Amino acid sequence: MKHEELVNMNMKDLKARLKEIGTQAQTAEGEALDALTTEAEDINGILQDIQNRANIAGLAAQAGDDHDDTPGEKGDDVKNKKREERGQSLKDGKTVQFNAKVAFGSVQNALSITQTVTPKHTASDVKETFNDVSSLVDRVRAIPLNGGETYQRGYVKSYGDGAGSTAESADYSATEPTFGYVTMEKQKITAYTEEPEEMVKLPNADYDSVVEGSVTRAIRKYMNRQIMIGDGTSGKFKGIFHNPTKATEQVIDPATDLFMKAITDETLDDIIYGYGGDEEVEDVAVLILNKKDLKAFAKLKDKQGRKFYTIVNHGNTGTIDGVPYVINSACKAVTDTQTSTAEYCMAYGPLSNYEMPIFSDIDARKSTDYKFKQGQIAYRADIFAGGAVAAYNGFIRVKRPETGK
Repeated sequence: MKHEELVNMNMKDLKARLKEIGTQAQTAEGEALDALTTEAEDINGILQDIQNRANIAGLAAQAGDDHDDTPGEKGDDVKNKKREERGQSLKDGKTVQFNAKVAFGSVQNALSITQTVTPKHTASDVKETFNDVSSLVDRVRAIPLNGGETYQRGYVKSYGDGAGSTAESADYSATEPTFGYVTMEKQKITAYTEEPEEMVKLPNADYDSVVEGSVTRAIRKYMNRQIMIGDGTSGKFKGIFHNPTKATEQVIDPATDLFMKAITDETLDDIIYGYGGDEEVEDVAVLILNKKDLKAFAKLKDKQGRKFYTIVNHGNTGTIDGVPYVINSACKAVTDTQTSTAEYCMAYGPLSNYEMPIFSDIDARKSTDYKFKQGQIAYRADIFAGGAVAAYNGFIRVKRPETGK
């Protein structure tokens, strides 16, 4: 109802209308609920005005009273007479009533506090939770190929080792490099979420931007896992831990895998010196591992009770005795004793040895049209990308053996 109609109603009708609004609000949504809320606030204001006018009228009537205002029991003041009557009733052992407003102050305010607007303060931002996206996706070699379908990478498997002495006029020693290649197909990665339209109307904090950003975060989280454990099936990433069935398609030779049952004072040396060629030690490699194994490195102590490894943490990354590491939860833990199956746990090598062709930008969209009737806002994001190890034996992998072996 409009304000002009409400002001012409009496108190009884206004209270009845307020009760009716309360019933309708139980099922109302969106703009209908907002309209009911506005009308209820208007009615409360009118009722308060009526009460205030009544209070003023009562005070004016007392001011115009011609009775003797002489204080004391003998005066004609109405208050004095009431006091005298209450006093006599108390002497006679009867029950008397006192004005609660006089005894306790403004009873009306105390009783109607839930109906009045009280100040509430709301934070201007939304507190984030722990990071659940590894930085690995930002550190591998991303190759922009917008609009492409596949990406093929050639690599050297061996430079050949046939050089030798040759007699005069004899054929030269044959040395033939061996090459291989890996094909990366595009995979469509998507994320979708919905939120009620009321979320946008919440005060101060931008909850809507958190929901919108969550779809992009979900895609990055998925890509992080695929870099490690992508199964290489049609249109999927070929992860570092992936072993193709055909030996000719294996970029990493499973024979180079290290098997470890625990984190010891020799673990880091075994990994570092187990990686690379016979003629040098690689110095640009990164260790990818589970946080539980990083904890095991940190807890290891020497015979004097001092920490064996010096670990510097920088959130998702850091160093172990100067060796860079990055945490990725897709890696299983060597120290996990809850499972008996053989599983890959760590990988060590230059992160540029993993290439990730990006066939499109991340396309994130917001729509208020879909599920318009339900008042839902939809968010979606997608990207076309692929990935695979792009250098022969580009990583050395650490595997926890099957229990009992």
